[in-house]
Amino acid sequence: MNEFSLPDSLTPKAIVEALDLYIIGQKVAKQNVAIALRNRWRWMKTPENMRREMVPSNILMIGATGVGKTEVARRLAKLVQAPFVKVEASKFTEVGYVGRDVESMVRDLATQSVNMVRTEWRERLRKKAQEQVEERLLEALIRSDSKNSSLNLDSLDEEARSGLMKRIQRGDMDKQKVEIEVSLRPKGMDVGFVGPQGMDEAGMSSMQDMISNLMPKKTKKRKLSIGEARKILLEDVLNTMMDMDDIKEEAIKRTQHLGIIFIDEIDKVVSRGGQGGIDVSREGVQRDLLPIVEGSAVQTKYGVIHTDNILFIAAGAFHHVKPSDLIPELQGRFAIRVELKSLTEKDFFRILKEPKNALSKQYIALFEAERVKLVLSDEALNTVARVAFQLNQEVEDIGARRLSMVMNHLFNQELFDMPDQVPPNSIIELNVEEVERRLKTLIEDKDLSQYIL
Repeated sequence: MNEFSLPDSLTPKAIVEALDLYIIGQKVAKQNVAIALRNRWRWMKTPENMRREMVPSNILMIGATGVGKTEVARRLAKLVQAPFVKVEASKFTEVGYVGRDVESMVRDLATQSVNMVRTEWRERLRKKAQEQVEERLLEALIRSDSKNSSLNLDSLDEEARSGLMKRIQRGDMDKQKVEIEVSLRPKGMDVGFVGPQGMDEAGMSSMQDMISNLMPKKTKKRKLSIGEARKILLEDVLNTMMDMDDIKEEAIKRTQHLGIIFIDEIDKVVSRGGQGGIDVSREGVQRDLLPIVEGSAVQTKYGVIHTDNILFIAAGAFHHVKPSDLIPELQGRFAIRVELKSLTEKDFFRILKEPKNALSKQYIALFEAERVKLVLSDEALNTVARVAFQLNQEVEDIGARRLSMVMNHLFNQELFDMPDQVPPNSIIELNVEEVERRLKTLIEDKDLSQYIL
């Protein structure tokens, strides 16, 4: 597998099967995002001269709140370990106005990618770093206790050193005090660093890195327990081992080839046919989005990001406007359109029970944290699903988000009482009658339900 591509085995069918583990229903939406993602892989396999002529297709999701639009995109990104950001189109303003500019979403994606790569590097280097830390702790211990005749550390042979190292590794000596040298961050390199007037974010970051590299590295001696020193030294060693230039280079490539930007509330920047004012501003945001989605170069503090192969997924409810009300050029860039269905009572039951991160499993885990066993029968979950669905029908349809509110109301008393009134090793099992009794107030007081979201 190319480190900036998808594995060959991640076919559209495999992608859908992986999404099915977390998301109930919405088969068409899953299939379309799987196709769009696989098309990125196919695009990278085409000859370069052909690739330049091909326009990657992005996705427009149409559906009410809570039907799974964001979750489909987020799970897709996790599946392929891709940098992912969610932005709200309504938060952007046209160039020249006060507010967030559309390029900020690309900068956010680059930052997300750098953080992701940095985390992966840390895990990859952790074992080697721990070995270096243990060596430094051993030397520090020998220096600190060189006057201790009982250990005779001045003349330790290889066997004695090995035995002492094993004790350090096991944590047997974590309370022993040692003196260590730790690196100090150069002053002036914090958030408050100010560059020349008019310098952009990328230039500021480059200057900050340059000055930081030119300044001498300072260290400070500290006397700490081995347990405390181990944590500080591990960070110090990891920071020394990681090459930020290589991390930035890898993160830029990952952003460009695997990045996913989810633009929510795209319908909020669609003109409703008014004259001037807010409608002009909405169309201005669309026109600012167009070059980013079409493919442009965006300057970030980590380097230039080319957006040609970033996957853009736009989404909106489109209650009062239509996708065809988007400016024609932007419509053309979201060639794959999919409408997500409203969730049924049966869907709610499946959402409560089936996914790997199902809400019922989350509550069982919360109770287990207090060593209390929570038993949830299918009948009880069916009742929760029915009440949630009924509230959506009669109050406001907020989709699957309603389930969280209903479940929290159902177990609110136990969550407060544990562990004082509900001691460890207790068993909580609610029958259908008890579930209905507890949720009765939600059904009867619909005005209150509107505020408990």
